[in-house]
Amino acid sequence: MKKAYNFFAGPCVLPEQAIDSTIDALKDFAGTGIPVVSISHRSKEWENVMNECRQLWRELLGIPDNYHILFLGGGASLQFLYVAMNLFEKKAGYLETGVWAKKALKEAQGIAKSRGLASDAAFAVASSADKTYCYIPKDYTIPTDLDYFHITTNNTIYGTEIKYDMDSPVTLVADMSSDIMSRPVDVTKYGLIYGGAQKNVGPAGVSFAIVRDDVLGKVSNYIPTMLDYRTHIEKESMFNTPPVFAIYIMTQTLRWLRSIGGVEKINKINVEKAEMLYDEIERNRMFVGTANPEDRSIMNVCFVMAPEYKELESNFLEFAKSNGMMGVKGHRSVGGFRASIYNACPVSSVKALIKCMKEFEKQHTK
Repeated sequence: MKKAYNFFAGPCVLPEQAIDSTIDALKDFAGTGIPVVSISHRSKEWENVMNECRQLWRELLGIPDNYHILFLGGGASLQFLYVAMNLFEKKAGYLETGVWAKKALKEAQGIAKSRGLASDAAFAVASSADKTYCYIPKDYTIPTDLDYFHITTNNTIYGTEIKYDMDSPVTLVADMSSDIMSRPVDVTKYGLIYGGAQKNVGPAGVSFAIVRDDVLGKVSNYIPTMLDYRTHIEKESMFNTPPVFAIYIMTQTLRWLRSIGGVEKINKINVEKAEMLYDEIERNRMFVGTANPEDRSIMNVCFVMAPEYKELESNFLEFAKSNGMMGVKGHRSVGGFRASIYNACPVSSVKALIKCMKEFEKQHTK
């Protein structure tokens, strides 16, 4: 089999342990003789998986009992609407740090319009759009009259990240799609944390929501049944058939994370991987990082060719691919390069990319 190093931004690299366990379950799930993709979500065997998955989330992130853990379909993009439907009554503020933050704000603005609220009822408290989202805004004040303040903790397209749990005078909501489980999180600082699973905790097909019970039930407008968090809390994520296969792989992925030492251990590994790659970008005369150094993501490392080597961008992509580097092309909206080094991306893959960058430099410089 050809050796490939996976740097795609999503779906993510999955642990071999999780893949192997899933292959076995595709043949025989929990001794039932039925493949996991065919098992009834009402069976006792499947209930055990759901319970274990929730418990792993609680254990790994230290989630208190007054938070509910939901597994839902639709990805983080549908969660943008969930958030506004369930929490937005009069005024909502967003930190605009990239494409996904902007899309989340757009959903809230749509809800505001549908309810006849003022055009600025949902708005950006601060934005880094002035510099193509290459930094995280810092000099802003969170208004105290907001229903909630929404942040996107990691910006996959631009390679910036909020790597701390901020204090907020209002309910703090976070899209943690691409950095969940990559570092310890003080969950108690958030009213709601949500995201798609496909970056760090499983395959595409399931999203997660961690909801504090006191943030719900405050919206006076009708919430469609399927978009009401309380519907899914009451039925423990099984109001309708859940994405069984994706949840099973998520459970196996979280088992792996626990086995290697949890989020504290993986954070050290992630920081090591990122620092190695950023050091090479800074050393290598052919490449330039694009994110503000103090805001650089440890999940998505974004860089471009140095101006004097710009014409070699396609050459490097082809060279990287020929050496097994998959998915290093930057997002179509910004170009350049992006190495996504999520939890299960091994240090050896990062070292292989660095070696590739050095070899390309050697070939094209004197």
